[in-house]
Amino acid sequence: MPVYATTALIYAGAALAEIAGCFAFWAWLRQGHSPIWLLPGIASLIAFAWLLTLAPVENAGRGYAAYGGIYIAASLLWLWLAEGHVPDRWDLLGGALAVIAAAVILFAPRN
Repeated sequence: MPVYATTALIYAGAALAEIAGCFAFWAWLRQGHSPIWLLPGIASLIAFAWLLTLAPVENAGRGYAAYGGIYIAASLLWLWLAEGHVPDRWDLLGGALAVIAAAVILFAPRN
């Protein structure tokens, strides 16, 4: 599988795991859900951390920086699909800029 596709799949999985894990804590603390929500939340956050180690980059910091852009876009998708709030044009513009920035960080030619 090409490195672009592999990276996209890893970052998409990591974003889903991180957002789901953080949302479990949000649901418990902010929405009054049962502390049982923390169990899948913790498992999701562990999966997130593991998935990021699979990103095909030489430096953790660069991988995390690029992932940040993907996380922004995935969070907007979560806002829409899981929370039922349609992102506005500014959300979409910010998300697009974040993904472009992530691609520059990940795939720019380096020595």
